[in-house]
Amino acid sequence: MNKAFVKESNDDEDDEGGALPPIPPGAKNYITPQGYQRIREELLQLIDVDRPEVVKIVHWAASNGDRSENGDYIYGKRRLREIDRRIRFLTKRMDLAAVVDPSLHHGSEQIFFGATVNYINGAGETHTITIVGIDELDPLHGKISWVSPVARALTKANAGDVVTLNTPSGEDELEILSVSYPAPA
Repeated sequence: MNKAFVKESNDDEDDEGGALPPIPPGAKNYITPQGYQRIREELLQLIDVDRPEVVKIVHWAASNGDRSENGDYIYGKRRLREIDRRIRFLTKRMDLAAVVDPSLHHGSEQIFFGATVNYINGAGETHTITIVGIDELDPLHGKISWVSPVARALTKANAGDVVTLNTPSGEDELEILSVSYPAPA
C-alpha cells in the first residue's frame, strides 16, 4: 500500500501524549513559579538545542540518498515529530497556566494551593504532601495535584482539623498536624 493513503494520527489527539492528566474542564492550570520555570526551561531546551540538532541530522541523512532505507533519516523524522508534539503540548500548558505564588500564604495555617501539609490518616500513618499543579505532580516525592481527592479534601481546612476523605474502600479520617508555606523571596 502506498504511504500516501495511510492515515496518520491526529496531532491534537497526540498532544497530550498521556504524559500528564488533563486539566479539568473550565478549571485553570494552577502552577507554582518553580513549576512554570521548569516547563519554560524544557520548552527552550527543545526549541534552542534538541530540535536544531535533530534537524541537522535529518538534513545530513537526507543528503545521503535513498531515504526509504536510511535509518538516521527515518529515526530523525520520527524524533522531530515527537519534539514538535512536545513543544505544542508545553506551549498550550504555558498558555493556560495561572502562576500562583504559595509564599503569599506564608504563616497561614489554612490549606491552599502550594501548602505543605503533614497529616495522619485513620490507620495511624503520617504523610507529608505538598499541593502543586497538575504539571508538577510527583507522588513519590510527596507532591500531589490540587485536583487529587486528598488535596480537595484538605483544601481550606486548618491545622488541627479532621477532614473526611472518600476512598474506594470507604471513608478515611485525616487529622491535619501542620501546614506550612515557603517563605517569601
